[in-house]
Amino acid sequence: MPEIVTFADGRAASRILRTPSGATELVGRSAAIERVQEVVRHVAGTEGGVLIVAEAGIDAESVARELHQRGRSSAGPFISVECGADGLDRLLFGEANSHASGDLESVSPDSRVSAARGGTLFLQNVPDLPASVQARLARVARDGEVRIDGASVTTAIRFMASAVPGVDADVKQHRFRSDLYRRLSASRIDLPPLRARPDDVPAIANRLLDDCCAAHDVPRRVFTQAALGLLAALSWPGNIAELRSVIERVVSGTREETIQVEQLLPALQLDRAPVPVVPAGTLREARQRFERDYISAVLQHHGWRIADAAEALGIQRPNLYRKARQLGIPLARISEQAS
Repeated sequence: MPEIVTFADGRAASRILRTPSGATELVGRSAAIERVQEVVRHVAGTEGGVLIVAEAGIDAESVARELHQRGRSSAGPFISVECGADGLDRLLFGEANSHASGDLESVSPDSRVSAARGGTLFLQNVPDLPASVQARLARVARDGEVRIDGASVTTAIRFMASAVPGVDADVKQHRFRSDLYRRLSASRIDLPPLRARPDDVPAIANRLLDDCCAAHDVPRRVFTQAALGLLAALSWPGNIAELRSVIERVVSGTREETIQVEQLLPALQLDRAPVPVVPAGTLREARQRFERDYISAVLQHHGWRIADAAEALGIQRPNLYRKARQLGIPLARISEQAS
């Protein structure tokens, strides 16, 4: 069962779901992810289908595994199937023909449907299911029974599925069966993109860094506050997968135990299309342009609150005022938010 904790700032314990070893997608304390944590806590105790809606770069399967591990069927198998895979009909149902024995769907003993009995069948990217497979799965989900070698067998399968935003349009335009959709979406979890929860980026980055160091068998490393501030200031169109990729490159590209902004910049540049650089000015002037853009991004991320931005940058508040004045960053905006 999930461990419920109370934070020192007095937020209700029932609103917090701590996941020390669970899905990275659920790490954080922002309002956006706390709502998801609450839904996960509730849905884990139910038995109906679950639809997890998330943009590319968010690992919906890790959330499905979290639900499975916290659910009533945790002792059963967790079977994951990519719905765009070749030979999907054979993979899910085996060699048995549809409706080969009476009204129940027939499957082979070596099929994924058979393997998932008593556990969870996770359908990754479910809108990619061919129409014929949708029809067969709808019958399995409806009946709760299949025929294996001619004998009627109870499946006791909990169906979970993932889809990108826009799956509702697929149903409305009849590209996806409404009866299967209803059974898969008895509960629905909409995972927010990383850009909608920038305050969670430092915690997620620290989790990914620990995981990456363990995977590469290297000593534990830490980010500076300035490095975390830079990560939090970015939009991350590739979501957590993009952030993980950057951190993996940093870990493999440096031996420093403390990761600073200087170690992050090469990895971040690799994730983006090359931008032609037109030499303009001296190295000092180029550095000043970078500092101005970076400090402005950190200030904007923290709502122009000088104390929070100074802490993220790892400098004293008076030094940040002086640096902003030197770089031409509007002090009026800072003053408005400083009190």
